Amino acid sequence: MNISVVIPLLNEQDSLKELHDWIAKVMQSNHFSYEIIFIDDGSTDKSWEVITQLGAQNPYVKGIRFLKNFGKSQALHAGFEKAKGDVVITMDADLQDNPDEIPELYDMIINDGYELVSGWKKKRYDSVISKNLPSKLFNWAARKTSGVILNDFNCGLKAYQLDVVKNIDVNGEMHRYIPVLSKNAGFTKIGEKIVQHRARKYGETKFGMNRFIHGFLDLITIWFLSRFGKRPMHLFGALGFIMFAIGLGFALYLGIDKLFLNPFGRLITQRPQFYIALATMVIGTQFFVAGFLGEIILRTKQDKTRYNIKDELNLDGIP
Repeated sequence: MNISVVIPLLNEQDSLKELHDWIAKVMQSNHFSYEIIFIDDGSTDKSWEVITQLGAQNPYVKGIRFLKNFGKSQALHAGFEKAKGDVVITMDADLQDNPDEIPELYDMIINDGYELVSGWKKKRYDSVISKNLPSKLFNWAARKTSGVILNDFNCGLKAYQLDVVKNIDVNGEMHRYIPVLSKNAGFTKIGEKIVQHRARKYGETKFGMNRFIHGFLDLITIWFLSRFGKRPMHLFGALGFIMFAIGLGFALYLGIDKLFLNPFGRLITQRPQFYIALATMVIGTQFFVAGFLGEIILRTKQDKTRYNIKDELNLDGIP
């Protein structure tokens, strides 16, 4: 199979048939063997009914339906687990991504040797205040923190070698940082392609301003995981040592001053240096404990439930 198209969605009943027809037309005109995997992330409208109808009409349409809304990252993870194509294309279901970009993305993976190609919506039709400016700031911070040089980390239109999606773990809200996760997994041939951004035709956006707050918090998380995820003691131990050393230094100063330099002065507990020493030594000890706990957790296998599937469509075989 040439291409797997993975499409997470939430309440997009109006756009699904048009998107499916457009993708099928592109695939047929380029003679690609393909599958379209729709992941219904707990929609409350008739999205799953539309997917079922499309699956009855087109055997290359497959579907996964979650019991409730688990988030875009979990939807992508479920789609990645089922994908079988040599190239995996992800796109949003709101028709803002252009399926006509698929052949060039496929060519960049197969012929140009990229392991991941991320779309860049250079010209956007979003609000300048609510999306464009925060997005530019977010992408700048992501570039500086991760070392991955992309202009648009959060573009839903991306292409991957199959090995990439099978070797990265997308959870939480880490879908924004799939290029960073790929780099951390050893897939460093990452490219970018300017893609067309289309105005939303149906429905409303599912993301508000809080996505940027969550995005920056996730950026800190992924920076920490990439630098210290397998050695938390290196960070917490170093911080603990510094804090404990500061506290110990103040404690020694207070002891020497009281015993030899000023034995009849104020009580040690009446001096602010005493509380600085006490606080920093306690904090240093806590950092050490955090480092030890992190090391223990790393060595403990945990079974994580990412999502619960309610229904599946045509996933067992390839037509």
